[in-house]
Amino acid sequence: MKEGSSAPHESSTITELLQAIRKEFPRAETDASGRRRIFFENAAGSLVLQRAAEAEAKARLDYSANVDGPSWESRKNEDIIREGRKSVADFLNAPSEKCIVSGESATSLLFHLSYALGREMSGEENIVTTEYEHYANVNPWLELQRRGIVREVRFARFNPEDGLLDLPHFASLVDDKTKIVTVAGVSNVLGSKTPLKQVLEISKKVGALTTLDAVHTVTHVPLDVQQSAFDFVVFSAYKLFGRRGSFMFGREELLESLKPYKVVPAPDHGPEKWELGTRDQALFASITAVMDYLSWLGGMVEQEVRDETSSYAGRRRLLKAAMLWIEKYERTLSDAMLGGSSQAEGMQAISEVELYGAKDPSKLHLRVPTFTFNITGADPSNVAEYFWKKHAIALLAEDGGGFYSRTLKTYGKSIAVRASLVHFNTLQEVESFLSSLAETVTHFGAGSSV
Repeated sequence: MKEGSSAPHESSTITELLQAIRKEFPRAETDASGRRRIFFENAAGSLVLQRAAEAEAKARLDYSANVDGPSWESRKNEDIIREGRKSVADFLNAPSEKCIVSGESATSLLFHLSYALGREMSGEENIVTTEYEHYANVNPWLELQRRGIVREVRFARFNPEDGLLDLPHFASLVDDKTKIVTVAGVSNVLGSKTPLKQVLEISKKVGALTTLDAVHTVTHVPLDVQQSAFDFVVFSAYKLFGRRGSFMFGREELLESLKPYKVVPAPDHGPEKWELGTRDQALFASITAVMDYLSWLGGMVEQEVRDETSSYAGRRRLLKAAMLWIEKYERTLSDAMLGGSSQAEGMQAISEVELYGAKDPSKLHLRVPTFTFNITGADPSNVAEYFWKKHAIALLAEDGGGFYSRTLKTYGKSIAVRASLVHFNTLQEVESFLSSLAETVTHFGAGSSV
C-alpha cells in the first residue's frame, strides 16, 4: 500500500446521515480533553450515546425510590424497568418482556445461567463451544466440568486462515450426551460470524439447550430470537452504546422451570427471580434510550431495507431496519480496511502486517469490521501506544489478556493489536488509519515476529 492512498468516500447522502449519527455521540470527534481522535476501540466498550447518558442520569436522580412503594416516584421506577424490558424484547423480537433478565455483566449472567443449568445435570453430560470464545462464555462452563457437574467441555476448531468455524469439526463434537451448546455470535477478536442456523440445526437434533453470547453481535448484526431460536441470548449494554450492565433473553418456559440461586424473599416467577439484588432503573432507562436512537436511525433508513422488514411492525420494524442498515454499511468499512476487491490498498497489502481472520473481500458477509493484527518485530503494546501518541487513533492491545478470548492461542500469540469499528465510524477514518498503519510499520521497521 502506498502511504497517503485513499479509501473511497461516502456519498453525500451517507455523509449527511453519518454527520447526524455522530452528533448523537458527543465523543465521536474529540475526547474529553478536546483532542481530535479516531475511536477504533469499540469492541472493548463503544462510545456512549448522549441520550443514553442523560436518561441514566435522570432515572438515577428523579426516580431513586425503590420499587413496590406507594409513591409516584416508586411507580415511575417500575414503569422505567417495564419499558426497558419491552425495548430489549422489541430489539430481539422476543415474544414478551417477561423473557428479559437484567444483570451486572454478561459474565455474571452466564455464570448465573451455568449454575442454574448445572442443577439439571447428572455429571455424564458434555458441553460444546468454540475456540474463538470470549472467556465470559468459557469459564462458567469449565467451572461445571471442574466441579464434576458435567463430564467435559469440548471446543470446536476454527480455520486460522479465514477465522471461520470448522463446522464439520463442530458437528463431530455434538453427540447424544451434549446437553448445552454455547457459542459466540461473532468473535470479538476475528470479527467472524458463527453460522448460527447450522449450529442450531446440529444442536437441536440431539435436544441440546443452546446459548448465544451476543456481546459482540448485537452492535453489528440484527438478531431475531424467534427466527434464530436460541434458548438463551446474552449481551452487554456498554457494547451497545449504553452504560455498564447486561441483559439476557431466555425462553419463558425455561426461565420459569429452571432454579437459579436466589434469596428467599426474591420472586419465584418471571424474570425477577433471576435478578440478584435490587434492579437498577438507570440501566433500563439507558437501554430504552439506546433503542429510541436505533428507532430514529431505522426511520431514517427504512426505505433502503423495506423489503426485509415487511414482517415486522412498529418499533420492532424500525429496530430491524436500523440493524440491517448498520450491517450493510459496516461491510463498506470492512471492505475499505481490506483494500476492496483489488486488495492493493488495505491492511493485508502491507507485508509486515500479520492480520488474523477473514481477509477475502468476497467473504465480507461472514465478518464484521473487527481487525486484529501484529506488526512483524514490534511489541503490540508499543504499537497501540504509538498509534495514539502519533496519530490520535485509539486501538487496544491487552498484554496477556488476549481480549479475554481463547482466539489468539490458535495463532500461538498472547497479545495483538485490535481495531474495532462500528457504524459511527467513517471511510475517511479508515483512510487515516491505513495511512497511519503504513507510517507505523515504517517507524518500527522489520524484525523477528512477535
